[in-house]
Amino acid sequence: MSERILIGVAWPYASGPRHIGHAAGAYLPSDVFARYHRMAGNEVLMVSGSDEHGTPITIEADRRGVSPEEVIALYHPMIKESFERLGISFDLYTETHTENHAAVTQDMFLRLLENGYLFRDTTTQPYDPEYKRFLPDRYVEGTCPNCGYPDARGDQCDNCGHTLDPIDLLNPRSKLSGATPEFRETEHFFLDLPKLTPQLLGYLEQGKEHWRPNVLNFSLNLVRQGLPARAITRDIEWGVPVPLPGYEDKRIYVWFDAVIGYLSASKEWAQRQGEPDAWEKWWKLNPDGSAPSRAYYFVGKDNIPFHAIIWPAMLLGYGGLTLPYDVPANEYLTMEDRKISTSRQFAVWLGDILDRYDADAVRYFMTINAPETRDTNFTWSEFYRRTNDELVATYGNLVHRVLTFTTRNYEGKVPQPGALGERDERMLADVRAVFDAVGELVSQVRLKDALREVMRLAQAANVYLDEAEPWKRIKQDREAAGTSLWVVLQVLAALRVLTQPFMPFSAQRLHQYLGGEGDASTLPWEYRELPGGAPLGQPQPLFRKLDEEGLAREMQALAVGD
Repeated sequence: MSERILIGVAWPYASGPRHIGHAAGAYLPSDVFARYHRMAGNEVLMVSGSDEHGTPITIEADRRGVSPEEVIALYHPMIKESFERLGISFDLYTETHTENHAAVTQDMFLRLLENGYLFRDTTTQPYDPEYKRFLPDRYVEGTCPNCGYPDARGDQCDNCGHTLDPIDLLNPRSKLSGATPEFRETEHFFLDLPKLTPQLLGYLEQGKEHWRPNVLNFSLNLVRQGLPARAITRDIEWGVPVPLPGYEDKRIYVWFDAVIGYLSASKEWAQRQGEPDAWEKWWKLNPDGSAPSRAYYFVGKDNIPFHAIIWPAMLLGYGGLTLPYDVPANEYLTMEDRKISTSRQFAVWLGDILDRYDADAVRYFMTINAPETRDTNFTWSEFYRRTNDELVATYGNLVHRVLTFTTRNYEGKVPQPGALGERDERMLADVRAVFDAVGELVSQVRLKDALREVMRLAQAANVYLDEAEPWKRIKQDREAAGTSLWVVLQVLAALRVLTQPFMPFSAQRLHQYLGGEGDASTLPWEYRELPGGAPLGQPQPLFRKLDEEGLAREMQALAVGD
């Protein structure tokens, strides 16, 4: 029986290009997951977009001496294009600086206010005495009071993951002037997290066995320690206006409005489909209170508090909407044993790597090396090794030698098989079993293990082929050689389906090499026999081998950039 799968993917700031760490953390895992579920026959809605109200946008605008709109106009299309080139199959990739998003955000604000989960209070906010303006949280940096990290931000410490307020920081400094900010009183609206804590704790404590232990334990610890109320408005000019008279000089702050993007994007998607109420199939609770979909949120480690705690709290306060079913947050990707740093330009940008390498090679390495439960490291040498040894030598070579030998010796058609032997039956049984195994692993968001299982099948087919030796047997027993090739062609027919979520571009090419037509992503997630006599396409190498000169260039560029 099919089900609905709602996939929310972290909203990147439209303040600069995205790098491989972003791809490994949230965007590739969500795409693999979405592609599998579509092929498995489930209804999928995957949404995200550029976060355009975040302080990184205004910081970049200040740095350039331009408006936030000009920064957005530069980077939103760039980010969107890089995701498209990587093959990320969003149902909608939108942006937060839209009338639709503002309306949905304001509706959330007013409903929470009406339900008693927002309140007014006077608070102290950082003020830059040199620039004579209040500072958004991320315009303040300092030492984390929890772990001592010297470069914590005013909203969160990236080192220990704790959410913060600027006043919590030790030795705070303004990012604008470097001056020590003054803390002045101002009135704001607060999300009453203490009032929501009992509901939130019940939500986290019940039925979360499928969550990654690090995500669940981290979230439960924060909630059990006690959640403070958090101000959701700021004295700034950029953002969603507060929908109440008397607050024209304040805006709803980005940490509150960004997560609402999943709901606003779903509504925008429905409007674009010509069915304005279609979003309800994923979001509105059934009459019995059950969820109409399973909602997954793919984010990086630093976003766990906002998606496992604050967003569920907001949804509980609003009422009647689907809560997150899972938040499969990834850990961090480092590069050459160092932390990726956009400010220091120590990163591999998506646009750059896609200019030089096939998207599927990038997708393969980022998935097989994904930081699912611990930090992992990107190195150019390992990227080259895995591409050449695994994609080219193990998988690509299997495809090319089978198809070229078959088309040359069997008139470009799938051979008619004879009687199957025990070895043939074992190989075919392995093929059938892999669909269930990989599907179960992907459903559990164990994507590294799933891809390893796919590649294990390719390796098993190589072993089978080496043992069957059709290039020798064809001289004495053409039918027996044809039978062996028919068996391996069944493996390839399966691999075009099994690899589709992970490497859609090469899966499409393999589909065409096997004589298939149309879009391989629409094939069902199941074993389907490739019949004898079916015409094959013209085979070409599936992957490009990388040379040592290219690796040397990458290492040299890294040294120069350092």
